Amino acid sequence: LAASMFLSAPMLLHAFCLSPLSFHPPLDRRAALQSTFRIAPRLRGVEACAKPVEGDGIAPARNVLGTELQCCCADVHGSGIGTGFYRDGHCSTGPQDQGRHTVCVEATERFLRFSAAVGNPLHIPMPEYNFPGVRSGDRWCLCASRWAQTLQAQEAGVADDIVPKIYLRATHEKTLQHASLQQLMAHAIDADEAQAELDRLDEMRLALEKALGS
Repeated sequence: LAASMFLSAPMLLHAFCLSPLSFHPPLDRRAALQSTFRIAPRLRGVEACAKPVEGDGIAPARNVLGTELQCCCADVHGSGIGTGFYRDGHCSTGPQDQGRHTVCVEATERFLRFSAAVGNPLHIPMPEYNFPGVRSGDRWCLCASRWAQTLQAQEAGVADDIVPKIYLRATHEKTLQHASLQQLMAHAIDADEAQAELDRLDEMRLALEKALGS
């Protein structure tokens, strides 16, 4: 995928999310943010991703299905760093997260090359920003606007097969401000599990309506 192919669509260049330098707090800022929002320290193992960070202004940890937000990745390719704006392994969001890092994606080589071509080289580690870099196969909390714009680029024929697959149950409900549930479902790795969850919720709703109506 040649960079010139992507750069021929200037409408996309200004629409993508903030660069790694702007949305990953440097280490000297993390101490203050940890105090305010209880940002997770470096994580070791999946068990460290048991609960999303909490704090004033942080949106409730619900996914796009309306159920509890699940862990996206607590330890990105063995770096000891969790994904998410708060580095707690969850795609949570709050007032400090201007980019809305709410979509739990599984990165691919084509997506990473596309991202770099439009000015966001996610593959490059930046230790000073507690950013391990994203590799193909990694789960990462991506900006909702970036995922939506990548979908737009693919649908417009700018490039093929660049939209990263997502984990719906680990994708924050704020993502629905940028893409519909139907669009997300079409690219979901856990679509079957998500549909089963939606069916279960529908059954519970119908049972409740029946009980209230009797």
